[in-house]
Amino acid sequence: MVILIVILSVVVLLGIYLIILYNSFVSKRNMLEEALSGIDVILKKRFDLIPNLAETVKGYLTHEKETLANIVNLRNQALNAGSEDEKLQLDKKLGSAVGTIFALAENYPDLKANTNFLSLQEELTEIETEVERSKRYYNATVRDYNIAVESFPGNLVANSFGFPKKNFLELEDEKQRETPKVQF
Repeated sequence: MVILIVILSVVVLLGIYLIILYNSFVSKRNMLEEALSGIDVILKKRFDLIPNLAETVKGYLTHEKETLANIVNLRNQALNAGSEDEKLQLDKKLGSAVGTIFALAENYPDLKANTNFLSLQEELTEIETEVERSKRYYNATVRDYNIAVESFPGNLVANSFGFPKKNFLELEDEKQRETPKVQF
């Protein structure tokens, strides 16, 4: 009788442990989804700002219409992206394309002095900082999730219940990892 009670207690404790472990994976997966949602909110702010920026710049950069058209096209593609991966890929392209506007603005002193342009530029800079913070938070949640998925005995539960390892958001262009050369 005592052996039966001990075996039953071990089974109950093991069941409770598995439930806690499973709930931990669900919690971590929800944190990942929340982090992606946070990135979406900030990207939406950026997408809403881009048409205003493009309109402000359009009057000054008459022969740079191709650059502006490319930015608007990328914005529209990103808004209509189907998957999170596609959306994040288009975000990277859009980020570099918007950077070209600021580089082009250096050649147009009137544009650089335009208060509307300066205001939009400042707002976009703030949004880019928020995007960076959101991506860091996402990568931190991916790290925590992946540690749980790959650690024993969590890996047994993760594999059994379909909790796959997730990918970090990383730079695709290796040149961005290099230290820039500054020359005066």
